[in-house]
Amino acid sequence: MSDSVGLAAHRYVALVAPVLDRVVRAAIQAGQDGGGAELSQRYGGMPATSFLVEMRTRLAAGGTVDGAGFAAITRYRDPIACQRALDRHVAYGMIHRRPDGGLTATERGSAFLAELYQVHAEVTEELWAGHDDRVQRSTETAGRLLTAALSPRGDEPVPSPGAFDAVAPPYEPDGTPSGVLLLNRLGTLRYHRADAHTDAWAAAGHTPASIAELTDGSQWRAIELETDRRAAGPYTALTAEERLTFLADLAALPG
Repeated sequence: MSDSVGLAAHRYVALVAPVLDRVVRAAIQAGQDGGGAELSQRYGGMPATSFLVEMRTRLAAGGTVDGAGFAAITRYRDPIACQRALDRHVAYGMIHRRPDGGLTATERGSAFLAELYQVHAEVTEELWAGHDDRVQRSTETAGRLLTAALSPRGDEPVPSPGAFDAVAPPYEPDGTPSGVLLLNRLGTLRYHRADAHTDAWAAAGHTPASIAELTDGSQWRAIELETDRRAAGPYTALTAEERLTFLADLAALPG
C-alpha cells in the first residue's frame, strides 16, 4: 500500500479518529465500572475527582496545568460552571490552585491518581485480554505518534497550543502496564486533534457554542477536512502499512 491509494495522512486521520475515540471511551467506562466509581466516592465523588481524571497524565507526574490549558480542556463547557467545579476540587483538598492560576494535585489528589492508575491497569488487562500483541503494537505506535506531535517538522501543520500541550507527554512511571500506556497515549492524542478542530472552526468564524450546533452540511464537512489537515502531522511519521496496522489493531480491541 502507498499514500496514493487513500492513506495520505490527512485522509487517514478521518478514519482513525473515531476508532481511537471508541477505544479510549471504552477503557474509561470500564474503569468507572471496574472500581473507578468506588474509588472516586472514597475521595469525595465526582465533585472532588473529575478534573483530576481528565488531567491525570500531567497532574500525576507532579506537573502543572496552567489556566490556558484548563480553559482549552474545558472549552465546550460553561466557564463559570467549570470554575465553580474547580473550586469544589480545591475545597476537597484534591487540587491546589496557585496564585498564577496554575493547577497541581495535592498530596491527597496524587494518592487518588496513583490508585486510579492501578484501577486502569486492572480493567485494561481484563478488557483487552487475549490481545496482547495488538496492545503492544498499538502502544508502541501511539508512542511514536506522541513523539512526532511533540516535535513536529517545520513543514507540518501544527495546532495552536491548547489542551494537548496541557496534558502531554503522559506520565509513564517505570513498570506502567501496556494497557495504561495505551489508554493514556491515545487519550493524549485525542487532544491533539481536538486542538486542530478548534483552530479549524475558529478560522471559519465559529465559537464553542456555534460549532456545537453545527452537526452536518457543507460547512461542517469543510471544517472536518481542515481539522484532519491540521491534525495530520504526526501520522506522517508512519508508513502506509503501519497506519493500516494501527487502525486494524485498534478496531479489533474489545469495548
